[in-house]
Amino acid sequence: MSRDSDNIHRLDAAEEDETRRARFRRRGIYLLPNLITTGALFSGFYAIVAATNGHYIAAALAIFVSAAFDTLDGRVARWTHTESDFGAEYDSLSDMVAFGVAPGFVMFFWGLSTRGQIGWVCSFIFVVCAALRLARFNTAHDNAFFQGLASPAAAAIIASSVWLWESWGLGDPGAAAKAVMAGVTVLAGVLMVSNFTYFSPKLFNFKGRVPFLALVAVVLGISIVMVEPPLVLLVLSGGYALSGPVQYLYKSLWNSAPDSASND
Repeated sequence: MSRDSDNIHRLDAAEEDETRRARFRRRGIYLLPNLITTGALFSGFYAIVAATNGHYIAAALAIFVSAAFDTLDGRVARWTHTESDFGAEYDSLSDMVAFGVAPGFVMFFWGLSTRGQIGWVCSFIFVVCAALRLARFNTAHDNAFFQGLASPAAAAIIASSVWLWESWGLGDPGAAAKAVMAGVTVLAGVLMVSNFTYFSPKLFNFKGRVPFLALVAVVLGISIVMVEPPLVLLVLSGGYALSGPVQYLYKSLWNSAPDSASND
């Protein structure tokens, strides 16, 4: 009997210890993924500071660094089984700064600040659309596909456009360039809150085996980007942004074709 009672006491003590550990885990946060998210948040904040001081290439690069961190933190959390509600909320707030506020400020200080009320309204439209896009993502959890242009892709359009202009030494943007970029800023914002569907990069499985040619394709892709980074990134982000409307038009025409044939 004494041995049984000792075993019972040991089990009770082990359960209490496990309960204390579980409570401690609930009170704490996972360091690694949230540290990466903090890096994304810092890069977005730095982009704002750099744009305020007129360093637009540095601001654009900081936005792309935020995008790299944003891609990394979620995958690290999934690979290390450290996903949490806190991390998801923190990541969303970081995305709002890095891909909503920062691109809006960069575009405003780069060319729209001299357009008066129209300039800051265009920048604000982008920022509020990014907020709405992130709020919808948090409630919809669209992993198989994106409904609306993802905020990092929209931010990449703004950042690569400014980076390309500044790297080519085109000087201060004229009235025509400012008008075009104001339209691009509003269009990118509208695409974020649209119902167009976009391919989700989350479908890529980086842990599984791939053909050898896939590695060659990745190396070639990186090499092409390095030839003229801002131009290639602008083409990629712009093409991705247009893929949603193009896919919608293609499906509409494809669905309407049988109907017109049957009427004939």
